[in-house]
Amino acid sequence: MAGRRDKAQSIRGSRIAIAIVIGVLLGCVIAFFFPHGLIIPAASAQTRRIGKSNIQIGSSSCESSERSKMLKSEIVSLSEKNSELKKQVRDLTEKLQLAEQGKDNAQKQFLVLGEQHKAGPFGTVKALRTNPTVVPDESVNPRLAKILEKVAVQKEIIVVLANSNVKDMLEVQVSSIKRVGIPNYLVVALDDHIEEFCKSNDVPVYKRDPDSGIDAVGRTGGNHAVSGLKFHILREFLQLGYSVLLSDVDIIYLQNPFNHLYRDSDVESMTDGHDNMTAYGYNDVFDEPAMGWARYAHTMRIWVYNSGFFFIRPTIPSIELLDRVADRLARQPNSWDQAVFNEELFFPSHPGYDGLHAAKRTMDFYMFMNSKVLFKRVRKDAKLKKVKPVIVHVNYHPDKLPRMKAVVEFYVNGKQDALNPYPDGSE
Repeated sequence: MAGRRDKAQSIRGSRIAIAIVIGVLLGCVIAFFFPHGLIIPAASAQTRRIGKSNIQIGSSSCESSERSKMLKSEIVSLSEKNSELKKQVRDLTEKLQLAEQGKDNAQKQFLVLGEQHKAGPFGTVKALRTNPTVVPDESVNPRLAKILEKVAVQKEIIVVLANSNVKDMLEVQVSSIKRVGIPNYLVVALDDHIEEFCKSNDVPVYKRDPDSGIDAVGRTGGNHAVSGLKFHILREFLQLGYSVLLSDVDIIYLQNPFNHLYRDSDVESMTDGHDNMTAYGYNDVFDEPAMGWARYAHTMRIWVYNSGFFFIRPTIPSIELLDRVADRLARQPNSWDQAVFNEELFFPSHPGYDGLHAAKRTMDFYMFMNSKVLFKRVRKDAKLKKVKPVIVHVNYHPDKLPRMKAVVEFYVNGKQDALNPYPDGSE
């Protein structure tokens, strides 16, 4: 009995040992394949994943926001630097243009016209006198630029300033322009009445934008006051690259003046002279007996250019001339524009004054005729009466309108005695 009991206990012990071994092995297998356990709460796992993702997204979002702010700040900074650089470029460009304007005219001509040369043999050397034109700048006045593009011929145009005070003379002049067939003619209307007259008569017209200083003179000013305005107004034409034949209204056109210009100088003007000496210059000897042996002093004289009819090319010296005259007329309101025009054009450089380096040419006084030449000389000479001038400027006589009509009768309608009723001068 005792033996059977021991055997049974031994068998039970073996089974327990086997069960323990199997349990341990099964635990190892589960532990190997399921390290986090057989059951993982889904919500907990998802929460862990979302939390980790949110941390990553939040961190990325913060970094992007900071980066965006940095980029915006850099863009603003670069824009400011770019604006400053543009301003510096504009300033430097202006300084460069001023420096270029201040260069010696001969050097500018060399830069434009070619290489420097050695002087040739005696008697063969000719100096350059035709200055280069400026680069057109349409931004100065886009509206005027469009008008000139339509009206001008080969970048040349006749320009006339007029207000209602000279309307009758303007009508006579416009008739002469149409009779000759000059297409490049433009009236700068200084008031609404002149603008309406031009539009109703198919005459090219330009009315400036409002300018209180100029408009006041333009509407009510007399002949001399209006004449002084042209030096302000013509500047824009030259800046746009156009050559201008400036004309007063007391001028009759008998031929196309553009067929009689040389175009080799900055300014080509008619003269107030009445013969070769007064028109083109002469040696005038001044006698001072008290000086004894040195009693005779030689002087050079020429009668002034007429500021009511001149051809001006778009060059730096030409624009400087307009600026000088306009500035002096503004500072010296009682000055006569023609006197200032000639002083600035002819006076040489001297201590305390830099003269204008502009080339000039005097027009043929028989072709571009003033009324002194006509009434004092031409009408009394049988041969000269047969010569047909390009224009006649009634500048020497105050009774302008009737004399203008008489000029038309004489040269256009062939009425030989049309000029006879008028005296040489004024009464």
